[in-house]
Amino acid sequence: MAEISGGECGSAFPAAVSRKLAYFSGMLMKNPGVPTFISVFLVTLFITADIFTRWVDVSSMTAQFRPKDILLFGDAKATNNSTPQSCPEYFRWIHEDLKPWKHTGITNEMVEKAREKAHFRLIIIDGRLYMEKYEYVFQTRDVFTIWGILQLLKLYPRKVPDLDLMFMCHDPPLVKKSDYPDNTSVIPPLFHYCGDDLTYDIVFPDWSFWGWPEVNVSPWVKLSKELEQGNQRQKWMEREPFAYWKGNTYTGWARRDLAMCNSDDTQEWNARIHHLDWRKGFNDTDLASQCTHRYKIYVEGNAWSVSEKYILACDSMSLVITPHYYDFFSRGLIPTVHYWPINEHNMCSSIKFAVDWGNNNTNKAQEIGRRGSEFVKKELQMNLVYDYMLHLLTEYSKLFKYRPVITKNAVEVCSCFGNGMVKEYKELSMVKGPSEASPCIMDPPYDDHQLQALQNKKRNLTKQVEFWEADEHLS
Repeated sequence: MAEISGGECGSAFPAAVSRKLAYFSGMLMKNPGVPTFISVFLVTLFITADIFTRWVDVSSMTAQFRPKDILLFGDAKATNNSTPQSCPEYFRWIHEDLKPWKHTGITNEMVEKAREKAHFRLIIIDGRLYMEKYEYVFQTRDVFTIWGILQLLKLYPRKVPDLDLMFMCHDPPLVKKSDYPDNTSVIPPLFHYCGDDLTYDIVFPDWSFWGWPEVNVSPWVKLSKELEQGNQRQKWMEREPFAYWKGNTYTGWARRDLAMCNSDDTQEWNARIHHLDWRKGFNDTDLASQCTHRYKIYVEGNAWSVSEKYILACDSMSLVITPHYYDFFSRGLIPTVHYWPINEHNMCSSIKFAVDWGNNNTNKAQEIGRRGSEFVKKELQMNLVYDYMLHLLTEYSKLFKYRPVITKNAVEVCSCFGNGMVKEYKELSMVKGPSEASPCIMDPPYDDHQLQALQNKKRNLTKQVEFWEADEHLS
């Protein structure tokens, strides 16, 4: 695999010094008039300087020779004089995701148990990343996930603690709660892109933030700006007064049902559904040019979909069909605040009502769309994605009951670029250097009352929309 390199950062300076020593000795042999003590002095000076120079060079690339120095999140003086900002509210779900191991801690046995479901293992020791790969990963999900972690190490040097984790790259979460019915169970900590209420998977930002070359989706640092510009091409009131969705209708039952909501000569559901045939390529999938409708639909596929952030970013009122999965940020979204909830059991009529309501209440619909886009613009900036990763990995490492070590089959991951679009996307998403700002400050965990109140709020707002639908209340 081109992304992996074992021992690439190792130094070969003894052999180089030997060659230079031989060269120097040859010069002295050709000049016998040079005093012996000067010869010895010059050779000694040369070797010392060479070794010192190479030590500095190697230590600038790795943390091998530096004492470990993990900086505290709240210590603004560690990086600059500015006060760190507060993290977005959704960061608090990190505590919930790690709660299963709060009392037991994480043992080597637990991590090894997660290997049964993992595609690869990642180990971080002294700021260097190592990997064991177990299974084939679809497309380049693993490549760009690991690239993102390499950028994290570069952005926050000496802040990422030593750790050992297992990662799974398929769509649905796998660590089922029903398989671990009591607190004495050895629950395997498995990192993944999404979770649900029935699993223990630890949610981590997905690969698409650094690029998805197979479908021509640029890294988020570039695409988020393009989406913002795409929003300005057409005012909300000038957009098509319908709900738009484009994608593969074959992935997941919800998308197959959604395809039945396409308007035809016999029924107007206010929906414009476009099937995307993967076999014909992705030349017409420019996301920034799809902010052309007042309403955009988000629907899950085999599990969650990376498309949610692109849909929210369009200023259109997002119509979210009852979600069963969550990614790392979506738990921060509130129905009727950031999006409009669509009932999965009455999907077509629910979409029709949402569009009719929005067209009858354009100011309110525009405001919901604007708040969804503002959430993406302000709370899903790339620096905050890295901060989420840093907080999650740090909190995870605090639970360890053993000291992570480089395993027998692990190889060091290099910052290789590869070729073609992989190289292009890596270059676009590459961190230029250490952050001048401190990471954001994460709020403490929810208490039981706060968590219940938040869940009740979301549930009640969704029920309110269902009551409006039942009464055909459009005002």
